[in-house]
Amino acid sequence: MTPESSRRPALIRNASWAIVWDGGRGHVYRTDVDVRLKDGQIAALAPGGSLTAGPNDSVLEARGLMLMPGLVDIHSHPSTEPSFRGVREDHGVPEQYMTGLHERSQAFRLDAAGRKAATTMAYAEMLASGVTTVADLSAPFEGWTDVMRASGLRVYAAPGYAPGRWGMSSQAVVTWTWDEAAGRKGFEQAKRILGEVEADPAGRLRGVVYPMQIDTVTEELFRESFAYAEATGRPFMSHLAQTVMEVREMIRRHGVTPVRWAASIGILSPRTTMGHCIFLDQHPQIGWHTRADLELLAETAMTVAHCPSPFARYGAALDHFAAYRAAGVNVALGTDVAPHNLIEEMRTAILAGRIVSRDIRAADPAALLHAATIAGSRALGRDDLGRIAVGARADLVLVDLSHPLMQPARDPLRSLVYHAADRAVRTVLVDGEVVCDGGKALGLDVASAAATLAESQARMIRDCTLHDYRKRHGDDIAPLSLPRV
Repeated sequence: MTPESSRRPALIRNASWAIVWDGGRGHVYRTDVDVRLKDGQIAALAPGGSLTAGPNDSVLEARGLMLMPGLVDIHSHPSTEPSFRGVREDHGVPEQYMTGLHERSQAFRLDAAGRKAATTMAYAEMLASGVTTVADLSAPFEGWTDVMRASGLRVYAAPGYAPGRWGMSSQAVVTWTWDEAAGRKGFEQAKRILGEVEADPAGRLRGVVYPMQIDTVTEELFRESFAYAEATGRPFMSHLAQTVMEVREMIRRHGVTPVRWAASIGILSPRTTMGHCIFLDQHPQIGWHTRADLELLAETAMTVAHCPSPFARYGAALDHFAAYRAAGVNVALGTDVAPHNLIEEMRTAILAGRIVSRDIRAADPAALLHAATIAGSRALGRDDLGRIAVGARADLVLVDLSHPLMQPARDPLRSLVYHAADRAVRTVLVDGEVVCDGGKALGLDVASAAATLAESQARMIRDCTLHDYRKRHGDDIAPLSLPRV
């Protein structure tokens, strides 16, 4: 699909399969479907071959393809995570309950060039796996918004800020240092950035209020941030109950779990999305005397951003996916680590949910598709994303049913989640514009970004000696998986 005119088809014709939104029944299959696109929206759905194209209309022929809604990645850190490829995957610290999060964050620091390159690579990975909307939770850097615009993605920019910073004084002891002025300065900078991205003429960029973590932001700044989100109508995001160390520290400070503390200061609401929320009072690694956290999450109508891969690598998991949904919690899906492949996260969430619950019915492709579409759009306050329906935005994905891993094409969603993943994703549209085709993000230079990121990663690993509490080289903190001889 190279001609410029074909980048904005007016008609998608003869889709062999389609996943369409059917109100009370949710996502359903239809076969042989035409879709008319107009002004970036879905204007009509009809049986295959029944919609006609105008003389100047571009038509995207979809016979042999499955049409599905674009996925919503509700929680990601694109500006850092690709730099940890070959570094983070097996890096867990036993003394920190396997997480390794605090050690990695205080020792490995990526430069500005690397952050821009990492974002480019992460966005390309997202598009190739069918993501059309992403919440990008990043510390701001030069050129961030340029990559957003070039990608063609629908980006919810979340410039992070916090007065607190993690450190370490030993392998088992995490410390917190505080700079109130820096936190306040970051908040003001975030406000300016949100105004800038929302002025983007394409209309695909919006802002999120993002104080970084429950344990690195003061009560005063949390309350101010949430009030600002409420006053401006923006989503509000942070991290909550993501490590055992965090939960124990918050209990030390306040005498209650971080979930209860967040609820008590009024920052859990329908506009709130909290990353992870794994280590609730009921989690076996916490052992707290209450069993109230899950009910609090449901009562406040907030969203949990479920990102199973990093925690599975550390030997931890949500306890468990079906229990959160049964309690009434809106569970959406994010990537959080590289690769930024939301289809693979769907598969991991299913497997982890079944293992932890010891119930084969605890999670399935339909439930995870809902998490990766409708739950994410609800978290963003959007009823026009994550679905194929008249009036919704034309954020669409075409999957190649002829790919060997999609054959036989008896149940295409199941084959996509368990077998093919991004390998079968052919074309991705945002606002009716083709932004990824044949696995390639059309607006991003991935090869150049990869070269830049390799250089930045080498500097990051070398410069760990400047930041690590034991002055270790990065190769000593995260050694190679095999000896080099």
